[in-house]
Amino acid sequence: MSRALGVVAGTAALAGLALLALGVLPVDLSPAAPVPPPATETLAVPLPPTPSPSQPSPPPSPSASPRPAPAVLRLPGPVPTRGSGIFEYAATAGPVRGRSGTLLRYRVAVERGAGEDIDEFGAVVDAALGHARSWTAGGLRMQRVPRGGPYNFTIHLATRETAGRMCGAGGVDITVRGRPYTSCRVGGGVIINLDRWRLSVDHFVAAEVPLSLYRDYVVNHEVGHQLGHRHELCPGRGRPAPVMMQQTLGLKGCTANPWPFVSGHRYAGPLK
Repeated sequence: MSRALGVVAGTAALAGLALLALGVLPVDLSPAAPVPPPATETLAVPLPPTPSPSQPSPPPSPSASPRPAPAVLRLPGPVPTRGSGIFEYAATAGPVRGRSGTLLRYRVAVERGAGEDIDEFGAVVDAALGHARSWTAGGLRMQRVPRGGPYNFTIHLATRETAGRMCGAGGVDITVRGRPYTSCRVGGGVIINLDRWRLSVDHFVAAEVPLSLYRDYVVNHEVGHQLGHRHELCPGRGRPAPVMMQQTLGLKGCTANPWPFVSGHRYAGPLK
């Protein structure tokens, strides 16, 4: 049987060759079609999803906020210890501060040789006395007037030696360890010691109390004397110091406070 199958197969092969020779069987002579690359060879780069209207894109991360500049505690550089003893007075007036009550007019003056600008000094004094918690909150009005105009008192900025002489002439000793140190009020004059105006005091600096707060304090304290107020004491540890407390000489457990009014009320301590 196998021999017969081999004969049949050979006969069929010979017949196929013969048909091929006669051109009966078709031959595909066209170029071979390109073979597509495997799907795994295509590298798709993922795109970020498009947010839907109900899911807005998150805002960009904010950049780091710059740190606020540290508060000025005292001014650098030497402070003149003595000047000419002659004062220059501001030539301009300020607005009326306060809503009602008696109007008190004041001048501002800076000693020649102190190295301070009269207009800048006047602006700081105006801001201190015109604050909502200053003396004008208690039924007073105040206004800075120019030289030559009528006035009730004068606020002087003087070198320490001149301040010592002016205060001493009025019977007020402002010396500490033999040197004019504090400020004072004598007669119709408020005398601000230039050392304190530029340097504040050590315990304020150690507590990082800004120089601007000390300036508000010293103006309101000495003007408080001009208004008839006496020295007061700390009412309790941790409480604000009364503005009429001698904060320049120490806080005695209180915290620094430049204002005579706190929480809308006149704030005071026991009389010294």
